Amino acid sequence: MPSFVPSILRRTLVAAAAVLSLALPAAAQTEAEWQKVVEVAKKEAKLVLYTAAIGVPFHKDVARSFEDKYGIRVEILEARASEVRERIRIEQASGRFTGDVHHNGSTTTWLMQQDGAFQPHGGVPNARNVIPPYEVTDHQVPSNVVSFTLLLNSNMVKSPDEPKSWKDILDPKWGGKILSDDMRPLGSGNAMFSILEKTMGGDFNEKLAEQKPSFSRDMRNDARRVARGEYPIYIPQIFAFTSDLKGLPVKVIIPKEGAPTAQMDLAVLKNAPHPNAARLFINHFLSVESQVIYANAWMVPVVGAAADHANPDAKPFVDARLLGPAKLAERPSMMALAKKLYP
Repeated sequence: MPSFVPSILRRTLVAAAAVLSLALPAAAQTEAEWQKVVEVAKKEAKLVLYTAAIGVPFHKDVARSFEDKYGIRVEILEARASEVRERIRIEQASGRFTGDVHHNGSTTTWLMQQDGAFQPHGGVPNARNVIPPYEVTDHQVPSNVVSFTLLLNSNMVKSPDEPKSWKDILDPKWGGKILSDDMRPLGSGNAMFSILEKTMGGDFNEKLAEQKPSFSRDMRNDARRVARGEYPIYIPQIFAFTSDLKGLPVKVIIPKEGAPTAQMDLAVLKNAPHPNAARLFINHFLSVESQVIYANAWMVPVVGAAADHANPDAKPFVDARLLGPAKLAERPSMMALAKKLYP
């Protein structure tokens, strides 16, 4: 059976999470100690965020609410995951420590931790809000979960032909008609590839390769290419990226098996110029207020209470059946397999 975490399970684990979080070093500081962090953060007056979430308003909304609450200015630099990693590597190698907080997928974040790119965040009180299976460590803090699905051009794919299962896109009639994020490098395409390899059977990706999908690496524009009728199907469509396609001839289909996921993490960069502001920002990200912003953007929050406050149009996406995330240890072999199937 595929592994997944339905929303109802996430919420029933809130009480258990509260107990478990008491043991986390991330929630160990006293109220007085935390107040000192807040005071020093306000004196630092600035925060620089490097994020791999390109062109999306959600983290900007969280940043604005942080600015309004604490009076600390937030500067945001956006780039693809690999570009963020390389920029930080170059900056740190040259002794130019500019960024404070890193926001990226958990795989890239883990790889960068092995590179020595981060310092311990020092603990945040709102770590106790995080529910299983998500976990706060000394370096990595989950921020939200990205879910992947199918996007259809509703003029080109009529209701009787709509895929109901991931296996339905293997039908020969879709040969040469699928646009996809590139499955070979780290990113959304390979995350989907890795998860479906485990959940849909060993021949699924082989058969999908026979469909000869066209690859691109511009996810926001790719969805609009489907809306314009260049392709009838796009994979993997991020739930949240669909919210700005309202009024266009597109439809999101969540296959019956569920949606692959990828966790996004926050971390404090090594020698961050504004370490207290970084710590305070991460704590703000784990507030119910911030997590509701993500829930209403059709993303899965890591704080259970936020899901209960999602808008009605967001609920189907927040409550969707979720396939497990790609396992970190398997990503190198999955990239190698993708390169073999898509030379």
